[in-house]
Amino acid sequence: MFFGNLENLAQDRKVLAGPLVKALEYLKNTEIGKLPVGRYEIEGTKIFALVQEYQTSPWEKKKAETHQKFIDVQYVYQGVEVAGYSLTDTKNVISENKLAEKDAAFYGSVEGEKDLILSAGRYAIFFPTDIHRPGCNFETEHSVKKVVIKVAVDLL
Repeated sequence: MFFGNLENLAQDRKVLAGPLVKALEYLKNTEIGKLPVGRYEIEGTKIFALVQEYQTSPWEKKKAETHQKFIDVQYVYQGVEVAGYSLTDTKNVISENKLAEKDAAFYGSVEGEKDLILSAGRYAIFFPTDIHRPGCNFETEHSVKKVVIKVAVDLL
């Protein structure tokens, strides 16, 4: 997992792989506030953005997940949310395997899960070894506008 602020892109680009930098540059150079909810191709099916608007929910109503084919760059444009975070290991067992259909595996319980607060301008990059539970309330429910950029693992 990599946690950053879009304001620090000049520094972050020094340590991130090219496709991840491309995703962050898209966020930096796009007027996210004007984009309606939907999917936007950046580099065909290898890098694409999903613009989302939603209300956060209590932690227990959100599913923890991982992906194998894509890395998630999750950027909060407006609002604030908590994303639960942990590493995959033998203690965290998949309860619902949808990797073949949706590139998502869901977990019933996650040991050692920590809260990551994503407020406007911040992003988190979740790799296949990172369990994440996005969209959780931060103290109370919030309206969030968020962009999730999917970056194909095979680009790295």
